[in-house]
Amino acid sequence: MSSAPGEAPQNSPDQAVLYEERLWPSPWIWLIAAGFSSATIVMFAPISMEVGYGAAIVVAIIVFTLLILSTPRITVTGTTLTVGRASIERKYLGAVEWFTGEDATHQRGPGLHGLAYLCIRGWISPVVKIEVTDPEDRTPYWLASSRTPERLVAALAR
Repeated sequence: MSSAPGEAPQNSPDQAVLYEERLWPSPWIWLIAAGFSSATIVMFAPISMEVGYGAAIVVAIIVFTLLILSTPRITVTGTTLTVGRASIERKYLGAVEWFTGEDATHQRGPGLHGLAYLCIRGWISPVVKIEVTDPEDRTPYWLASSRTPERLVAALAR
């Protein structure tokens, strides 16, 4: 299979995945989704229990599908960083640091720059701050949640 002009071949070392993470919801989010779905039984029970169970199943399928489809992915290759739907060439990345605990809370709150690109999830505490050095881009940095921030920083340092 050949690649289009200007595109790196798919088997190129530059396109090898150095780091990949899915920001899956925590177990308690899945439990809340299951509880929400189960609550529809109560809403439809006056009509019939069968309708209530059917509605609960339909709502569960919809909620779980939405949770799965909205789960962002972080991928680092030799040439690019992709966080959620955004992608940037690694040559435009500067300093990378990670934060946990109160420092992460500060980065997501009072320390947040209004033009920063965000891919944060409330159920994942650590965040990684990735400076953007592209002079054409007004975004000062990307801030992304990560369950293994040290591994993401190490992959970006390569």
